[in-house]
Amino acid sequence: MTHSKIRVGISLRVVDAKNYNEKRDALSQEWTFFLEKLDVFPVLIPNTLSNVKSFLEDMKIDGIILSGGDNIGENFERDKTENQIIEYGLKSEIPIFGVCRGMQVLNKYFGGSIITQNNFNHVGKRHPVLVTNKKFAEYLHKDSMIVNSFHNNTITRESLSKNFEPFAVLNDDKTIEGFVHNELPIIGVMWHPERDPNPDNLVILKTLLQNKMFWAN
Repeated sequence: MTHSKIRVGISLRVVDAKNYNEKRDALSQEWTFFLEKLDVFPVLIPNTLSNVKSFLEDMKIDGIILSGGDNIGENFERDKTENQIIEYGLKSEIPIFGVCRGMQVLNKYFGGSIITQNNFNHVGKRHPVLVTNKKFAEYLHKDSMIVNSFHNNTITRESLSKNFEPFAVLNDDKTIEGFVHNELPIIGVMWHPERDPNPDNLVILKTLLQNKMFWAN
């Protein structure tokens, strides 16, 4: 893993340590297994850095992942850090991949909003999504995918930022499960690819990190 030429910074969730009066930054071990399949070197980004920009510059990262876990607004340090990470990624023209919460953070950063559901239709379930973007369908060689689902918060066309275009839509309720920025190398998915490292998820992240998606053409 250490010989990889691609260094990806990844944000961390905040957890309370049982039997300890302290907060801890954490990341599922599934991410390591997933990123190793792409020959990617993960760089963990703490939530309490005094200078996020300086840290990311020193780490010489080539891409960014905004990981899942935690709702927006539950932890000020994480909210602040991820906004600074996005700012750095935009300024440095670095690909950004948002997962579940990460997709929601991106949508809010670009002026969209989040809808909290009062049901569990999206929690702990696998379901098909329609691949509605022609370029994505060409990359994946299919017009639908089976994805996992662990979220109560959703994004609709009405709440979607004008900067994003949907590429994956849940047919049942038309909520947006994946989007791509209209001009920049930014992708968001509502599912957790690290929990299901199938070829589809590997292709999506690999093409983003290699900056080969259609906005680069």
